[in-house]
Amino acid sequence: MQVSIQLSKYIIMIQKIIPILRIFDIAKAKEFYIDWLGFEITFEHQFEPKTPYYIGIKKDDIEFHLSEHHGDSVPSVRVFITCTELEKFCEELKAKNYKYYRPSVKETFYGAKEMTVQDPFGNKLSFNEYINKE
Repeated sequence: MQVSIQLSKYIIMIQKIIPILRIFDIAKAKEFYIDWLGFEITFEHQFEPKTPYYIGIKKDDIEFHLSEHHGDSVPSVRVFITCTELEKFCEELKAKNYKYYRPSVKETFYGAKEMTVQDPFGNKLSFNEYINKE
């Protein structure tokens, strides 16, 4: 979905939103997002050794930037994600036996199945599949 915004005489086409999530340990972030959740790294940046990392990750149409840089974001952000095949995804995650998390799916008051997972830095990803009641 694209949104047009009129600012004076210019029209800006908003194409995508990419949240920046604060992380504190690149190895723990990769263990959670890449190894467990199945995201892939789209880029990695570090100015020089022993400086903070900034990486891009992607899974299907979901993109995040993960930053160790102070000021890029704050920990404990919650991101609402719509998806399909949520129960299948949950079972795949359970099968990986991630040491720190055992996810589950629940029905919500807003007509969706939801699975929320929390990364090692307090950020929560809320995966939601709307229930089609006919």
